[in-house]
Amino acid sequence: MSSKILSAAVIGLDAEIVEVEADTGGGELGIIAIVGLPDIAVSESRERVRSAIKNSNLFLPRVKVTINLAPADLKKHGPSYDLPIAVSLMLAAGSFSLAGDPQKMVFAGELALSGDLRPINGVLPIAIKAQQEGIKTIYVPEGNAREAKLIKDIEVIPIKNIKQLVRHLNGKELIEPAAYVDFNFSNAEILSDMSHIRGQEHVKRAMEISAAGAHNMLMSGPPGSGKTLIARTMPSILPDLTLAEALETTKIYSVAGELPGNTALMTSRPFRSPHHTASGAALVGGGAWPRPGEISLAHRGVLFLDEFGEFPRQILENLRQPLEDGIINVSRAAGNLTFPAKFILVAAMNPCPCGYLGDNEKVCVCSPHQTANYKKKISGPILDRIDLHVEVPRVKFEKLSSEAGGENSKDIKIRVQKARSVQQTRLSKTPFMTNSEMSSEAVKQFCQVDGDSMALLRNAVNQMHLSARSYFRILKLSRTIADLAEEEKISTPHIAESLQYRARADI
Repeated sequence: MSSKILSAAVIGLDAEIVEVEADTGGGELGIIAIVGLPDIAVSESRERVRSAIKNSNLFLPRVKVTINLAPADLKKHGPSYDLPIAVSLMLAAGSFSLAGDPQKMVFAGELALSGDLRPINGVLPIAIKAQQEGIKTIYVPEGNAREAKLIKDIEVIPIKNIKQLVRHLNGKELIEPAAYVDFNFSNAEILSDMSHIRGQEHVKRAMEISAAGAHNMLMSGPPGSGKTLIARTMPSILPDLTLAEALETTKIYSVAGELPGNTALMTSRPFRSPHHTASGAALVGGGAWPRPGEISLAHRGVLFLDEFGEFPRQILENLRQPLEDGIINVSRAAGNLTFPAKFILVAAMNPCPCGYLGDNEKVCVCSPHQTANYKKKISGPILDRIDLHVEVPRVKFEKLSSEAGGENSKDIKIRVQKARSVQQTRLSKTPFMTNSEMSSEAVKQFCQVDGDSMALLRNAVNQMHLSARSYFRILKLSRTIADLAEEEKISTPHIAESLQYRARADI
C-alpha cells in the first residue's frame, strides 16, 4: 500500500513544496528507507519516527517502508520532515484515512522520541508557499502556530503530539485551529533614549538625518565620548515597521532560528551589533546550508559595528555589495542564494589605536606608522559608501553634570516619520522606499537643484576630489535634509550641510 502527502523544503528565505511518499513491502521487516537527497538530519528521522510511533501506542507496520521525498533532485535538510514522514508511513499502513484532499494539506514538524512535536525553523516561508499554491491547511507544532497564522488565509492546526494528530485526522477529537492575533508595531520597549545623551548636538542631528533617509553613518572620536550610546539610540527614532516590512524581517529570523520565543512577529526594527572578531560567514551569511548572516538579520533595521577599525579588512570588504545593492549573494556547494540586506550601517571607531589622536586633553602615543596602518583597514570604497562622517569629541564636564536633558526620541521620531512618509509618497511608483536606496536615474528625477546649488556642488566635487558615487550620495543626503525641513526643493543650505558630512582626507 502507498500514500502521498505534502511537506515543504526551506531554500534560503523561500520554500518549495515536497511530496512525501510512503510504500510498504518488498524488503527486510521493520526497515525504513528514506530516499530523495536527504541530509543526515533527515536520514535520522527514521529512528525518531519509529520511537515516536511506538511510544504513542500507535501501529507501526512490521514490513519494509520506503519513504521518497520528491522532487528527488532537491536537497532536503533539517528535522522538519519527521512529522510528514510519520503521517505518510501510518497512512500507508492503514492506521487512519484522511478525510480531506491530501493535496490541500501541508505537514511540518520535528518529533521527540515521546511523540511530542518540537518547533522548527522556517515556518513562515512554508505558510507563504502554501498560500501561493492554494493549499488550505497547514499542520505545525503548537510552538509554531502563531507564526504560521501570520498568513491569515491559511487554516493552521497546532499539534502537541502525534497521538493528538491521529485522533484529529480520524475525526475523533478535532483540534481547534489557531486564531490570528493582532500585533502592536512600536519601539516602545527600547530603553536608550536621545534625551539620555548630554551634548553632542551635531552628532544627534546627523543621527536624525541617517534615520530619516536610511543613510550610513560613521562616528569617530576618543574613548568615552558617547559613540556607542548614541548608536544604541538609533532604533528609538526609526519609524515603526509596516506589516510588509515586519513579515519580511520575521521570515529572515524564522529561517535563521533567531525568532524570539515570546513572539511570532518582529514588531520592532532589528538592531544587530556583531563583535569585531566575527567571521565573514557570520557577517554575510553562509554555512554548508547557507543561512542569513548579521547583515540580513539587520534588514530594515540597524547594523552597528563598534570598533570599526578593529574589524579585519577582508571582513569589511564583504560589505561592499550589500551597502550598494541592498542584497548579498551567497554561493556555496549547496547552491547560490540571495538574502536581503537593506540596513542602516552605523559604525564607530577611534581615530587611532590609542584613541586620542586630535584630542585636546590627552596626548596620542601612536606613531604615524601605527595610525596609518590602523586607518588602512578601512578601504576607500567602503568609506565612499558611508554618507555621514561625524567627529564625536570629548564631552565637557559642564554638559555631563547638567540637569537639563536633550530632546527626547519621541519628538525626533515624529520628524523622521514625516520625512519617511514624504519619501514613500514620492517614490510610490518606484521600487525604492527611502532616499538612500534611489538609483542614479531616480536621483536625476527627484533630486534636481538650482544654479547656485549646482555651482557649490561642482566646486566641492573638484576641490574634494569626490567620486561619481559620492556625487550621487550627496544629492540623496541633501534630499533627506530637505525632507526634514519640509521643503519641496533642494536648496544651497541643504547641499552645504550634506557636504560637511563627507569624509576628510585625513580620516
